[in-house]
Amino acid sequence: MFGIRYIKVGPTQHVIHYQNGKIRHSGAGLAFYYYRPSSIISVIPIASADVPFIFNVLTQDFQTLAVQGQLTYRIAAPEKTAQLFDFTIANTPDAYITEDPEKLPQRLVKLIQVAIGTEIQRLPLRDAIRTPEAVRKAVLANLMKENLLEALGVEILTLALLAIKPTPETARALEAEAREQILKQADEAIYDRRNAAVAQERRIKENELNTELAVSAKQRKIREAKVEADLAIEQRQQNIREAKMAGQVKLENERRALIEARTANARAEADAEAYAVAASLKPLQELDEKTLHLLAMQSAEPRKMMSLAFKQLAENAEKIGRLNITPDLLQDLIGHN
Repeated sequence: MFGIRYIKVGPTQHVIHYQNGKIRHSGAGLAFYYYRPSSIISVIPIASADVPFIFNVLTQDFQTLAVQGQLTYRIAAPEKTAQLFDFTIANTPDAYITEDPEKLPQRLVKLIQVAIGTEIQRLPLRDAIRTPEAVRKAVLANLMKENLLEALGVEILTLALLAIKPTPETARALEAEAREQILKQADEAIYDRRNAAVAQERRIKENELNTELAVSAKQRKIREAKVEADLAIEQRQQNIREAKMAGQVKLENERRALIEARTANARAEADAEAYAVAASLKPLQELDEKTLHLLAMQSAEPRKMMSLAFKQLAENAEKIGRLNITPDLLQDLIGHN
């Protein structure tokens, strides 16, 4: 009635009321009356929005990659965004009179595409496929550095790169190469396992040889110890024999000394007796033989006297012409024997 209208927006919508070129109302979740002929109403959604994207880019080695992801953003400065895009509504908050509200997501996707393309063009194919997280961080850093989002009044909440895929032909080539690499690694693993088994067998044999050497060394030490023990026993027995021999030698020496002493004593006794006999016979030695005979005859028996007489007759036989000995005399001599 008379051009008076009423509008009410939600908390995720920012409404700007222009009247005669001036802002009369601006805020989220407002409700107010306005005069339609002289008013312009712009409703900017400030809730987060998801924008999926997919596009192709070239790598450093001129390989095509398909980048798929999703951008989540929100309008952080509605008044700044409203100056760049026309969010004017007709009668209701969702009835825009232009297509500018749809251009904002497209422009953001273009910015993301340019940033991702610039980053991936610096990388070869394999690095670009293997490092989506590094690409994502680099893209966000570049967008923040150039202040492109701030100029649009937009804030990026998340940027997700869901896939970076090569073309089917390149993917098959990479798969074949990767398959060959995997098979090569499998062969190397088999070789390594065989080498490990051989090395383990060698270590086992070395351990066995070392054990045998250790046992041989122990046995040699035992034999040496036994030989040393036998030598020690033999040395002790030799010492015992030498001690016995030394004792016997000492005993024989003592016996020899005793015999020599006894001989010396006997010799001394004999010398004493000889001296005594010689001393007792010395006076007789000075007498002549006839005197000795006379002395013997004084105390001799008749037979001895007759023996001496016969002796003297024998000594003087050459002087005797004829000698007669009667049987009676001989009978007497024989009878006395």
